[in-house]
Amino acid sequence: MKKYSVDEFGFYGDFGGAFVPELLYSNLEELKENYKQIIQTEKFQSQFQKLLKDYVGRPTPLYFAENLSEKYQTKIYLKREDLCHTGAHKINNTIGQILLAKALNKTRIIAETGAGQHGVATATVCALMGLQCIVYMGEVDIERQAPNVARMKMLGAEVRPAKSGSRTLKDATNEAIRDWINHPKHTHYIIGSVVGPHPYPDLVTTLQSVISKEVKTQLRSKEGRETPDYVIACVGGGSNAAGLFSEFLENEKVSIIGVEASGKGVNSEASAATTILGREGIIHGSKTLLMQNKDGQITEPYSISAGLDYPGIGPLHAHLYKTGRAKFISITDDEAMQAGLELSKMEGIIPAIETAHAFAIFKYMNFKKDDILVFNCSGRGDKDLETYRTYFNY
Repeated sequence: MKKYSVDEFGFYGDFGGAFVPELLYSNLEELKENYKQIIQTEKFQSQFQKLLKDYVGRPTPLYFAENLSEKYQTKIYLKREDLCHTGAHKINNTIGQILLAKALNKTRIIAETGAGQHGVATATVCALMGLQCIVYMGEVDIERQAPNVARMKMLGAEVRPAKSGSRTLKDATNEAIRDWINHPKHTHYIIGSVVGPHPYPDLVTTLQSVISKEVKTQLRSKEGRETPDYVIACVGGGSNAAGLFSEFLENEKVSIIGVEASGKGVNSEASAATTILGREGIIHGSKTLLMQNKDGQITEPYSISAGLDYPGIGPLHAHLYKTGRAKFISITDDEAMQAGLELSKMEGIIPAIETAHAFAIFKYMNFKKDDILVFNCSGRGDKDLETYRTYFNY
């Protein structure tokens, strides 16, 4: 048994499972009983690989960042998921899940989104396949991610605002789950991250594992070896991280670094640093590390990046943290914004603010000159230009 794979009950060590209302039980059972079998069929794989190549634009490049490498005296590679169609890694998952939904004869698709990238990716594949699409998004995120809202509407999706709580990603997810409870029969919920009840964390990890599979092949041609010394990615729920980490989980010679958003500081009460601030609890049908008060009520997360202000992390990442397999580093808003500016000015790549968090780790780590680092450049910064502009007073 692999140490870092999901077990038959949907757990990664102490984390995971499916804690859902009875009304959703049959939906999850249908998905759990069929997803592995469908994904492994020749028909699915043929369609999936064709769309990844011709529609998404895979394989994405593994780019050697020469200027950054020289500055930090180590070998820095960027896995360019920002070059995927729609501008982020999210499309890998939605392509796979829309094919799965069609195989299960679902005609109505719902999704949640924070930064809007998953919403855009879901709206994109629904347009491609001619299926109804409803995306739930927090009112706060609708305002700060207006370009992505416009894209979703152009693609034919209905964007429904979540008006409760902090009106961000957590609340959008709550609304999507409510919708699914009310429309169980013909609806498929495309969850955008490695969160939620089993089998979603494993399903999304499997679909995103294309990232690390490509890294192995690309590194072999560039460095003569398949394994880097470090794989590094930002973690909100954690799908881009799971995709990059997936092929290296069992190889303990590869160090894993997850980068969380500490917002205005871990002790500021305006943070999303789940591994530091969280305790074991249940959110959105999964047992994981969760930011909560002493009474077990979820505390509101905060980050300047709309995709990282989730009060929990995926159960795989909680397991990696608890077992010590991965190191987690917390980065403030200010550190992330400066790192995003540095990548822009030094490599000509403007990253999503979520992604920028990962590039702020250099003052917290000592890398050797021959170390090979692979960062997941998970999304591009077009959607965040207004936030960048306001922050830097451009």
